[in-house]
Amino acid sequence: MGQIYLIRHGQASFGSANYDELSKMGHEQARHLGEWFGKCQQKFHRVVTGDLKRHQQTAQACTAAMPEVLLLDAQWETDAGFNEYDHHEVLVRHRPAFDDPAAVHKFFAETPNARYVFQGLFQKAMARWMSGEHDAEYREPWSVFRTRCIAALERVITSAGKSQNIAVFTSGGTIATLCQHVLGFPDRQVAELNWSLVNSAVTRLMFRPGALTLSYLNSFAHLEALGQPETITYR
Repeated sequence: MGQIYLIRHGQASFGSANYDELSKMGHEQARHLGEWFGKCQQKFHRVVTGDLKRHQQTAQACTAAMPEVLLLDAQWETDAGFNEYDHHEVLVRHRPAFDDPAAVHKFFAETPNARYVFQGLFQKAMARWMSGEHDAEYREPWSVFRTRCIAALERVITSAGKSQNIAVFTSGGTIATLCQHVLGFPDRQVAELNWSLVNSAVTRLMFRPGALTLSYLNSFAHLEALGQPETITYR
């Protein structure tokens, strides 16, 4: 069977002017993953990324830490179908005031347990987006995003050689959506799963003609092995 490794990007620059940029920790997480792949002698025949900067930076940092022999002749591809949904738009449609970065900074500075409160707000924003009742307000409604992600996965599978190992560097929302596609769980669980995915964690799918299965989900053994809890992040 072929194997697709869905890899969430390293920690991005949450709260900065440009979220689509790995933090220093994000680069380190990706490097540790590459070292882990090296120890496991994990070879990849193809490397696919979305076209977001955080996807490509994660791929570069990860593969740079791997022995070259594990990537010899690997094909590199970019497919925007693996891009994340627009989390800013999803949030602002629910809480318009958050379109102003100053309002977001004020919220985090003045709200007790701000991260937990923010998570609750974002879950409500996701529910609004996924309800289908406000599709005209979004550039990419939930149903369109879901179809886009599945189509990207199908392109990878259709073009895959026999028993290929394929690394796909993407985002949490995309990974959660593809897990829903494989397992068939309700929409609300996509958002819940998304919040639990660790930066640089790996989800493995197995495929052969007519079959697609989940092998494992959200593995971050490469970070757990460090014994440094601060390296395990979720944003």
